[in-house]
Amino acid sequence: MELDRLDKKILTLLQQDACLTNSELAERVGLSPSPCWRRVKRLQEAGVIRSRVTLLDPASVGLNVLAYALVSLEHHNQETLHTFARFVEETPQILECCSMSGSYDYLLKVVSRSMDDYELLLSGQLLKLAGIRSVNTSFVLSRQKGTTALPLDGV
Repeated sequence: MELDRLDKKILTLLQQDACLTNSELAERVGLSPSPCWRRVKRLQEAGVIRSRVTLLDPASVGLNVLAYALVSLEHHNQETLHTFARFVEETPQILECCSMSGSYDYLLKVVSRSMDDYELLLSGQLLKLAGIRSVNTSFVLSRQKGTTALPLDGV
């Protein structure tokens, strides 16, 4: 889908604040409400806008540990891949899972209430899965940047 200047402006504003009303969005973009609504609807139908969410501060809800776990599988057969995929989908502490090139097979972004809770997830569940060769975890000490907004200027 080709995005024009107004589409990009709409998307940038919605990435900053998904709670904007159509009237507020139209005013900021310089459109009347009806054409603005049609553009947003078209962007949703095309899958450019996947969903609108509320982002929470993890520490405010008691999730004080953020970890990145690099996972290597022993085997890449269907059973191992299916078991791992099911575990990832059913584990709410796993926020993201990416298949990777390089030395590891997957990168997991994991939140937990404490180091003890992470240890329970790691040793009590993940490492007990059939086909897991190793997990190498790095813990976030501080965050210099965290955004969900995609850069649309050069697109």
